[in-house]
Amino acid sequence: MISIQLNGEPRNVQPGISIAALVREIGLEPAKVAVERNREIVPRSTLGDVLIEAGDQLEIVHFVGGGSGATAGDDSWTVAGRTFTSRLIVGTGKYKDFAQNAAALEASGAEIITVAVRRVNVSDPKAPMLTDFIDPKKYTYLPNTAGCFTADDAVRTLRLAREAGGWDLVKLEVLGEARTLYPDMRETLKATETLVKEGFKPMVYCVDDPIAAKQLEEAGAVAIMPLGAPIGSGLGIQNRVTVRLIVEGAGVPVLVDAGVGTASDAAVAMELGCEGVLMNTAIAEAKDPILMARAVKLAVEGGRLAYRAGRMGRRMYADPSSPLAGLI
Repeated sequence: MISIQLNGEPRNVQPGISIAALVREIGLEPAKVAVERNREIVPRSTLGDVLIEAGDQLEIVHFVGGGSGATAGDDSWTVAGRTFTSRLIVGTGKYKDFAQNAAALEASGAEIITVAVRRVNVSDPKAPMLTDFIDPKKYTYLPNTAGCFTADDAVRTLRLAREAGGWDLVKLEVLGEARTLYPDMRETLKATETLVKEGFKPMVYCVDDPIAAKQLEEAGAVAIMPLGAPIGSGLGIQNRVTVRLIVEGAGVPVLVDAGVGTASDAAVAMELGCEGVLMNTAIAEAKDPILMARAVKLAVEGGRLAYRAGRMGRRMYADPSSPLAGLI
């Protein structure tokens, strides 16, 4: 990979990629943008011919309606060079069937969905499959290593996932033991290093520890995913201080993963400055999963807007909203 600056932000791209290819990778149409390279306009007719070089500074612009200010729709985020609008990632476990899962995904507005890698049921090869209900061409499948307790098992699982679907953006979790499902950080770091060497781009589930998070980032993790509470507990974010410290120290996206119980928990994660939230049980085990998916979608958007707005400072004593001077 080579390093460039894209619209003021650092970005790694494949060597030899053309400007047009990069524009398409971002999800834009070259015919609808203008590109400046190292402060010189690149004619649109040559975007497919100009190859990006290390250190290039690119500006990609297009026309937008003026005067309305930023909205939630403007506020995309990027992981491993891929840009998304929704900051909510949803899982595929615990739903009563694939149809309900697909309906909840649609209601959530999520663009990324985690999928576990499991053996094919060879006794019934025509049984319904997730891909029959959730189109991998429409949504980004994020293969994960749920249920893996060693680095070797996790790496093996993701190698199979890449062979099955070609995915390199993956979610890594290596569990320490079955009762708490807390991550084994020694095995997690080991697996991260191996996966990065093999060309994977791991988003990594970890403890809410700023030091461990930084070690994972240095090992090549493309996103850090600290737990809010034990997997499936619904307890919400138990340690806001350490999650915030991870956010402040990270150079990659931070997403809360595990323990989120309801929409308000998702809003808290976003108000702490996280790039996103991953939720499964909170939606799947709700009395109405479709309605909960909609609620979480709105909570993530609201929490993100609140973070961008900047909350008021906390005070030890009351401070009147109306001036006291001039009272009758």
